[in-house]
Amino acid sequence: MSDAAQCARGPGGGAGAAAVGRAAGGEWQARIECGGRVAGAGFLVAPDTVLTCAHVAVGNVDPLTVTFTEQPGCPTVTARVVAHGGWAGGDTDLGDLAVLRLDESVAAAPAALAPADTAYGTPPRKLVVHGYPKGFDEGTLAEYRITAPRLIKREWLQLEAWQLGGQPLASGFSGAAVVLVDTGEVVGMVTAAAAARDVHNGRMMPTQVMSRYWSGLSGLVPAAGHTAADRARLRGLVERAVRAGLDCDPARLYTAAADPFDPPPPEEGFDSLWSAALFVLCELDGPGAAHTVARFADRLQARLHAPAAAEPTAPGWAPILVELAHSGAGDDMIRVEVSAYSAGRRHPVASETVPQARLRARVQEGIEAAFHHLTPGADELITFSLPRDWLDWPVDRWESAPDDDTPLGCLYPLVVTDHARRKASTRHVLTRAWNRLDSWPGARMHRVACGDGEEPARLRLRLRRAEACLAGFAAAPAAAPTRPHFEASLTAPAPVVVWSRRGCGTTGGDAGRCAGAGGCTGKAFLDALDVAVTAVPPAELPRRVLDLREEAATGDGHWAQDIQLLWDDPRVFTDPHAGGATPARSPVG
Repeated sequence: MSDAAQCARGPGGGAGAAAVGRAAGGEWQARIECGGRVAGAGFLVAPDTVLTCAHVAVGNVDPLTVTFTEQPGCPTVTARVVAHGGWAGGDTDLGDLAVLRLDESVAAAPAALAPADTAYGTPPRKLVVHGYPKGFDEGTLAEYRITAPRLIKREWLQLEAWQLGGQPLASGFSGAAVVLVDTGEVVGMVTAAAAARDVHNGRMMPTQVMSRYWSGLSGLVPAAGHTAADRARLRGLVERAVRAGLDCDPARLYTAAADPFDPPPPEEGFDSLWSAALFVLCELDGPGAAHTVARFADRLQARLHAPAAAEPTAPGWAPILVELAHSGAGDDMIRVEVSAYSAGRRHPVASETVPQARLRARVQEGIEAAFHHLTPGADELITFSLPRDWLDWPVDRWESAPDDDTPLGCLYPLVVTDHARRKASTRHVLTRAWNRLDSWPGARMHRVACGDGEEPARLRLRLRRAEACLAGFAAAPAAAPTRPHFEASLTAPAPVVVWSRRGCGTTGGDAGRCAGAGGCTGKAFLDALDVAVTAVPPAELPRRVLDLREEAATGDGHWAQDIQLLWDDPRVFTDPHAGGATPARSPVG
């Protein structure tokens, strides 16, 4: 095996591997040199193919060489230009794309590509580029955002500096991949920087334009409609299957997952599992494509676990459960029970009916007492089990102690659960769902927008499917148009439900006839939430929401200021109705 082939161990399989290979680590980043001088950057899209700008490589002094700087010890590889976009030589000429063929293939995992429309969002999505300006032979990073989704001359999107004072685009960044920070996916390529020194912007050629100039790329860019979590999950499963040497027929796997309206597999079949995954991601479009991707991934995961998989273990949380309930002794009286869970045992520490004025103080006392029963150093999780009509209570804003006004939700991971879902049948369904979610690299969100006309019964069916994970609401649960959908998500049962207590900004707890247009704060909340959780495993959502609450506490107007997380994994709690769940001692009266 050549030195170039040994320099990295990544997935093989030609173009299929290129489209589905992991982006993590950036080992596909390349420095392009002409005649021994740095000319720009590029990125690997197949084991023997690198993309860069035509003005970097076309007509420059030989030899043309490529170095993968994120792989220390990997030798420089010579290359040649095999195709370009017809660039005529001017700074504003179209078709500034060059395809380089390496003289030796490398085993690095190629860049994972994404549709360019994923690069623009509200709030803006952070983009990063890795270039080689003068003085930075090893490369340096610059952070940017997309100014607007409109193409300039049907060719470029404008890049704007993420913050003033950052690294500007300069000579040496040309040909660099433009990468989504939160997913590691490539959405375009830097083609130009601003001519003025004090102007921190530039241009990129998005992936769909690059495909227009080189047909070989069209089959590597996933179709629009798949989320980053969909793509990341499928990539991860395919890589696991390849490493494990899974023996399966890719065509039969695809046929079993396809909808009746999906195209049949190619007559010649698929030459590898990578090729089948590439077909699913890049060739299917329309509203049903995401469901086919999810079913394909589910079936592949089932094959990986066959004939019998080890039972997934519960996340390593040490939960403190605060149960609040109507006492029946009057509207002002509330039943409070606090328990700690440690080493598979439930330790009740408080059980009392208190007036509402005393509620927060009693909860503080109970939580402090519960910490004495946790294993030292374990990851605490504060969970409020609430009646359904109290699920919107801002318990994360309650003070953590009498002498500390830090909100509980800014000090500990804190979630709410629906007390009505603690019955055995619901816990059984939720446990099965979480066993499946353990392998997901990101939390896939189903949006329930203000103007969503979906029937609640249809939403419930959708959330019972294998691909369901998180239901995100634009309006608060008390809003009249939202209430039936919220009830449906709880009874489905959705493992995770997220909303903002502010809803879509209307008053009186009623979303009215908001259509969820651009000015709707509920839509902005869902857009920001999608970016925040798409690369976060479902089991890690309590920690991610803790981070968001801490960010929101630093200033007014943060989109997550009133975020509410219903996160319901029964495996982290000992079932109080199970035979082995006898309390360590009697509840405190």
